[in-house]
Amino acid sequence: MCGIALIIHGLHIDLSSIFVDATSPKSHREELVFSVDNLKATLRRRGPDSLSCKKVHLYSNTSTSPQDQEFVSVTEDCIFTSVHYQVELLFIGATLQLRGVNPISQPLQDSSKNILVYNGEIFGGIHVESDSNDTEVLLQALEQCCSCNSNRDATCLCKGSGRCSVVDVLSAIKGPWALIYWQDSSKTLWFGRDAFGRRSLLVHWPTAEDPQFLLSSVSPPSSVEQISDFEAQTGISKLNFWEELPCGIYSMSMDVSKLDGGFVGNVKKHEWTNAMLNELVKWERMLINPKPEVSHLSDWQSPKGQHNMRPTCLDMISSESVSVSVQKVLNALRKSVMRRSSLHMTFQAVACDRRQKELAPVAVLFSGGLDSMILAALLNECLDLKCEIDLLNVSFDGKFAPDRISAKAGVNELRRIAPSRRWKLVEIDADLSNLISETKHVMSLINPANTYMDLNIGIALWLAAGGDGWVFEGITKNDDEDQQGVKYKSKSRIILVGSGADEQCAGYGRHKTKYRHGSWLALHEEMKLDMQRIWKRNLGRDDRCCADQGKEARFPFLDEDVIRTLLDIPLWEIANLDQPSGTGDKKILREVAKILGLHEAAVLPKRAIQFGSRIARESNRKNFGSNRAANQASAGSVVIGKQNLT
Repeated sequence: MCGIALIIHGLHIDLSSIFVDATSPKSHREELVFSVDNLKATLRRRGPDSLSCKKVHLYSNTSTSPQDQEFVSVTEDCIFTSVHYQVELLFIGATLQLRGVNPISQPLQDSSKNILVYNGEIFGGIHVESDSNDTEVLLQALEQCCSCNSNRDATCLCKGSGRCSVVDVLSAIKGPWALIYWQDSSKTLWFGRDAFGRRSLLVHWPTAEDPQFLLSSVSPPSSVEQISDFEAQTGISKLNFWEELPCGIYSMSMDVSKLDGGFVGNVKKHEWTNAMLNELVKWERMLINPKPEVSHLSDWQSPKGQHNMRPTCLDMISSESVSVSVQKVLNALRKSVMRRSSLHMTFQAVACDRRQKELAPVAVLFSGGLDSMILAALLNECLDLKCEIDLLNVSFDGKFAPDRISAKAGVNELRRIAPSRRWKLVEIDADLSNLISETKHVMSLINPANTYMDLNIGIALWLAAGGDGWVFEGITKNDDEDQQGVKYKSKSRIILVGSGADEQCAGYGRHKTKYRHGSWLALHEEMKLDMQRIWKRNLGRDDRCCADQGKEARFPFLDEDVIRTLLDIPLWEIANLDQPSGTGDKKILREVAKILGLHEAAVLPKRAIQFGSRIARESNRKNFGSNRAANQASAGSVVIGKQNLT
């Protein structure tokens, strides 16, 4: 996990190829609404091992006429330079190193003067030796790329040379990533994030009022006074200053204007060149409606469009077919967890306690629910028994929160199936009324998300990733008042999170609603919508909240091979929404849980973290007076006003 950023000064940016209504800035004002030091400090929380920066200065050859001008680049570390430049690109990189045997510091620069800041993991597509750092390997691969940014079309000058394009290399990566890359030979800036948005990258596009172009992993925190001052001067709300960069690969080619000799950056978005990746992005499933021999319409739908609750032909699907599908999903998930927890792929010389790799190198965001129980059981299979496993559980209602109750039951079930493993349930208790400064801080992390639901989820994730709580050894009972707890802070740098399970396996209540009032196709379309907007609604926010604690969130359910496996399975084997909650929703994952011996977890209903931890209830009482008033106001979707930051 790393923090990356780019600040550009002196460049007129043309966005017409990606925004139809793009307008030219009316002002040349380039005053940051935050200091560079503030940005560095924010990124450093994500990457505590090292922080550095490099500048690229572009200037034109003034000895020629504007029509014939050429320009050159000069790379500097962050020191004063007397060279007169027209454009400055400032690259900032903070590193939480999780791969390789030697420490590295970003930004990285190669012998060709290319510069890379990278936040991600390469789990496939590009070969990375177990003792290598994937950022260094990626820079080496990018150095061999051709200098064209035309996406290998007919105008590509390197076509037929056998050299890959930058788009080819980035499209090949399996795993989460966000990057900013300067290709010096073509004077082109590349930036983007993976196809599912598993790593955060925020952008400030130039506007008519503000010509700046900025990229950052996270928004720097600003005081209410700074927000108010900026709004008064520009009319732009700081809370809307950043946007989530849509998933994809972008290039900004630099050129000198023939009119005035100034610099112009032309931005365009590129298509993925990996056929499999394009299929996953489209998220189309071949088998959506049950075949006639599996189901008859008369069994599915009443004249009024309501589905019968009695057993249907779905319950008579060949058990052999279902078991094959379940085994495929289990195998794909097991490999996904292995890729994300293998100590052979983990940096061994971290600055923290060197014994940590022998204690708890990987933790699980743990509610005791279906998804986190599956991840914990699979992690047990993948980690050496000498390693402990931290199970991070947050509660805003002590032992009474539903997630605390299910977590205690869950750890007991895990101890039954894996008695040789040392499981640590880390009980993280919080009181929302005492988290005033923390709430302001998390507001900057979830930005540009700005609803109470986002804030509630963000606070819960941020506290969980911090891992600061209590551990009670032995069998955990809900009613044991005499248990002695030990204060404990998890040092796991990797946290497994269950994001993506509900979207892909019909775990939300709205999925059942769509199915009942529509059809199998309506259910598929709703799930597709969820997957295609998960980058904007969930993953960027979640990445920022976890990474701020110096931890990396990894999402095994969003592994490319897991997504592919689930899409290849008929929808009626993924879920049977005629059945009650806790049975038919996420049906295939419930079968996976049973194979793993998690029979109690296999029947637990879906419960979102904001409700299971009871932070939503406390937030409703604090901000709306009561749960009833909050429900009447649809509190979850209400935008947080500035007055709520004080």
